[in-house]
Amino acid sequence: MKIGMILDAPFPPDPRVENEAISLIEAGHEVFLFCLNYSNQKASEIINGIQVKRVASNKIEYKLSALAYTIPIYTFLMKRKIHQFLKETKIAALHIHDIRIAEAVFNVNKKYNLPVVLDLHDNMPEVMKLYPHLQKFPGKYIISPKKWKKKEEQFIEKANKVISVSPEFLEHLGQKIPSSKDKLVLVPNTIRESFYKDYQVDKLIINKYKENFVILYLGDTHLRRGLQTAIEALVCLKETITNIKLVIVGKNTTDIILKQQVVDLKLENFVDFEGWQNVSLFQSYILASAICISPLHRNLQHDVAYANKIFQYMSLAKPLLVSDAIAQKKIIEKANSGLVHKDRDIHDFSNKILALYKDETLRNELGKNGKQFIENEFSWEQTSKKLIHLYDNLQN
Repeated sequence: MKIGMILDAPFPPDPRVENEAISLIEAGHEVFLFCLNYSNQKASEIINGIQVKRVASNKIEYKLSALAYTIPIYTFLMKRKIHQFLKETKIAALHIHDIRIAEAVFNVNKKYNLPVVLDLHDNMPEVMKLYPHLQKFPGKYIISPKKWKKKEEQFIEKANKVISVSPEFLEHLGQKIPSSKDKLVLVPNTIRESFYKDYQVDKLIINKYKENFVILYLGDTHLRRGLQTAIEALVCLKETITNIKLVIVGKNTTDIILKQQVVDLKLENFVDFEGWQNVSLFQSYILASAICISPLHRNLQHDVAYANKIFQYMSLAKPLLVSDAIAQKKIIEKANSGLVHKDRDIHDFSNKILALYKDETLRNELGKNGKQFIENEFSWEQTSKKLIHLYDNLQN
């Protein structure tokens, strides 16, 4: 089958899009990827078998995308581009990544009447509520998460199949839209076997932290990810664990707040902000760590979604400490791969770190459990089977 994926962002990088496309290609399908081009990337190229078609865009269109369901200019602009993509590729099925561009796709598809798979990477209407620009003028008054939620429900009803990243999110959708239950399919964001089987160790990173007891965080560092809790916990923890080091690999525009917190608490010697690093270095940072963390704040998005980092941690046999955001709490407890702390509770976070610090046997056991869980149940090679089955049967 010729599958047309629609992504309203540049490509690469997007691990979920790439993983899905590659698996479908390996299963015998053709994948054409519509994506946006904000720079001088090639208009057309093949990446790992994915036939990438880039469409020129600009900053104005990008800003208009936030208003997609307030003022439909973005939808109008995207419709023409998507129509041209469908005309050129003659695809047999549409796969929409998230809802921002969904209305444009459904409008164009009135002419083609192709089966549609809606891929919800996030609980987008809830994520939007957390964006800084929606907390202040003018975003607070012109961008409505309620309208996005209503649109999401409409798109779910229109789609032939809806896939998403966690059972909690699909359960939430099924309760909210009972008529959609039969079309919901779980395809979680897991990692490929190559992540933990085929990598190079960076000895500079290993040597840099060989004398430290490293607490590692990978990924987006927005305040909702909970790093303020981890930083403040160091005030107490450094008294017992004198060689402790919180290593943060990632960044966000809110990092200025985290860095000022470190200065205010006089923790400069106990926190390393490494910024964004090449994914090829993630394994080395994980191997250099003692405990890996995901201290997410609890909210309607985090309660129903996994952070991909937890599977990266587990695959390399590291014990985890995660907050009690429902989805990640359930999977960590199922795998018995770490401890759980109460969201934003500095005292509980500190106590759980100390419990792991004092018990190396426990750390090793939890790490081993996590690795076995990934290898036996939760690698991409295992979890992508439902995606393949979906497309093998879509035309029926």
